[in-house]
Amino acid sequence: MTEQQTVPTRGGKAAHVAKGQSIKIINTHGSQVVDTWAFRTDDLTEFMSMEHTRSALLKLMPATGDALYSNRRNPIMTLVEDTTTGIHDTLLAACNKERYEQLGCTEYHANCTDNLTVAMQELGLKEPETPSPLNVFMNIPWTDAGGLSFEEPETKPGDYIVLRAEMDCVVAMSACPQDMVPINGADCVPTEAHFEVI
Repeated sequence: MTEQQTVPTRGGKAAHVAKGQSIKIINTHGSQVVDTWAFRTDDLTEFMSMEHTRSALLKLMPATGDALYSNRRNPIMTLVEDTTTGIHDTLLAACNKERYEQLGCTEYHANCTDNLTVAMQELGLKEPETPSPLNVFMNIPWTDAGGLSFEEPETKPGDYIVLRAEMDCVVAMSACPQDMVPINGADCVPTEAHFEVI
């Protein structure tokens, strides 16, 4: 098992996770969303896809024991442990500079899309695109009429999920810098998160 590592506040981090290994993603302070991606190590054009996962599972949120599928419909990760209430988002795209401009920002705002790029660059890699992430710990409830809302995470400090790699992967994470809607808690203050490769 590796030492616990930090996904910095408003920043990103990536790690190699070999087939059969797992990655434990920890909500250290209990209110931080972690956008999470997985790319096949020897072919980054195959990556974890929320669209393909929803199609395979026929549900909007994965549960313990569920596989997460790639854009080529192969299992790429499996959710093997989850100490949360099971609420994670598979619908929303990663935030980017354009998203913050729409919210009224007139200057650069840190964002998950750029955090993915920086995290991959630290490993000497370049993502082929920004897939829609598994938004770990994010609470985006929906209504019967199809409406969505941004709500606080239903997590507590130290809650975590464990994802097992079903192929050699690069897993990238962003401690989402969103501070304009309450997805990172009512105070809208992002924090760091942590992870371990097991």
